[in-house]
Amino acid sequence: MYKNEITIYIYQSVKCSILTSAKTNFNFIQNVQGVLVKGNNLKDKSKQSIVHFCFDMDGTLIDSSRTIFNSTVLTLDRLGIKNQLDEKEFSLKIGQHFKDIFDTFNIIVPDLEEFINLYKKIYFQQLKHSTLYPDVKEVLKHLKSKNKLVSLLTTKAQDQTEIILDYFNLTGYFDFVMGRRDGIPYKPSPEPLIIICTQLNTDVGKTIMIGDTELDIRCGKSAGSFTCGVEYGYRSKELLEYEHPDFIINSIKDVIEL
Repeated sequence: MYKNEITIYIYQSVKCSILTSAKTNFNFIQNVQGVLVKGNNLKDKSKQSIVHFCFDMDGTLIDSSRTIFNSTVLTLDRLGIKNQLDEKEFSLKIGQHFKDIFDTFNIIVPDLEEFINLYKKIYFQQLKHSTLYPDVKEVLKHLKSKNKLVSLLTTKAQDQTEIILDYFNLTGYFDFVMGRRDGIPYKPSPEPLIIICTQLNTDVGKTIMIGDTELDIRCGKSAGSFTCGVEYGYRSKELLEYEHPDFIINSIKDVIEL
């Protein structure tokens, strides 16, 4: 990573001319795949080829951390399963499947299906604690006005996902919604993203996977799409940089510039 004294001019060929400047700060980070860009100065050699925008849900479109945490703790309590979950530590695992989360925190859940069924019921009682991130609807509306394909890929169950989208009046913005479905691997597997592209009859190479976790970036990379990390979600900027996405943005509005 370059220091503050360096200005990077990025051309469409992804060749950079580097000039020293004692006064200029920059928001560009060069990596082995191309260029990570943050803030309001988004440029990329192939942005014109992106026709399909695939979004993660939690931590990307919807701030649901309090809903997820409350629902998890209440469900475990209802099932008589002892836990000492810390909300901050738990939030760093949002996006993973519950099996993986419980393994991380050494919580034994004898019947995961029973947990999930009860969790979904309690979740909707806690949905009042979730909010849309600023400008989400405006960005989705803009993409549709430009005839872009818009999809959703989440590890939440399909039925739960559809109810949440209806709750926030987002359903009409999406050409395809892929929640967790029986027999289909979940992120970071590339399979669900490839299925979405197949259903929409679009090239995965003209797709960008946008999300706040390593799971989203790994999914997109493995599928062969562009990738974009959002740093306002549930992972740190440092963790996102470690995954080397094509872009990092700090506001959903920056998607318009991709």
